[in-house]
Parts: sequence; C-alpha cells; structure tokens
Amino acid sequence: MLKNNMCTEFQEAVSYCLIRHRSIIDVITKLQESNARVSRAIAKSITVCGCLKINAEKQNIPQDADLSELKKYMQSHLKGELCRNCTETIEREIGTNIFYTTALCELLGLDLNDILTKEYNKITTLGIYNLS
Repeated sequence: MLKNNMCTEFQEAVSYCLIRHRSIIDVITKLQESNARVSRAIAKSITVCGCLKINAEKQNIPQDADLSELKKYMQSHLKGELCRNCTETIEREIGTNIFYTTALCELLGLDLNDILTKEYNKITTLGIYNLS
C-alpha cells in the first residue's frame, strides 16, 4: 500500500490554486491540451533535438511464448537518452498534466491518493495479468 501522503498534499495545493480553472470544461480541455504538449515535447526530442530516435518495427514474439516471458520480447523502439534540456521540458509538461489530472479529481470529488492506491493494489495483485 502507498504510504506517502504527497498525493493528498498535492491535491490540497491544486485545490488552493484552482481559481481561474474552476470550470470542469476548462479543466478537461486543459488536460487534453497538456496531453498533447507531453506528446509534442517527446516528438521534439526526436525531430528537433535528436537525443532520442525511434527504430520501430514489428514486435517479434515467438508463438509459444508464455505471458510471463513477453517482457523480454517487447521493445520500446527508443534509442538514445533524453538530454538535460529535453528532460526538463518533458518533466515540466508531465507536471502540468499531473496538475490538471489532479484538478479533475478535485472538481469531481475524487481522491487522487485513493485512486493511486487502488491502481497500485490492482497491479501488484494482478501483476502481468493486469492487461487493462
């Protein structure tokens, strides 16, 4: 079980900061925009900076592979490492995304810590069989 109350403190801080973005419509559209900005920052690390490269091809999985073995056959298709600048940009965009995800929780009366705890319990219980 997650023992850190950082999620609760973060959600309280987000709630305090939700002044301009109190409308659910504003929050869901800002969340969509922040999703796009995360994707764009990753794409720029490939197309503009070049610190990452994509080498994508069909995943070669033997027909007789067991579910527990799949991880060793699956590839991310990424080559290289994020440079400091791209890391900072992507971290900033993911942070904004987390802010708007938390704002959505706050407006809907959901507890981010409870959601993360439930998800943690699900993946640690189901392990590799958690294919949702």
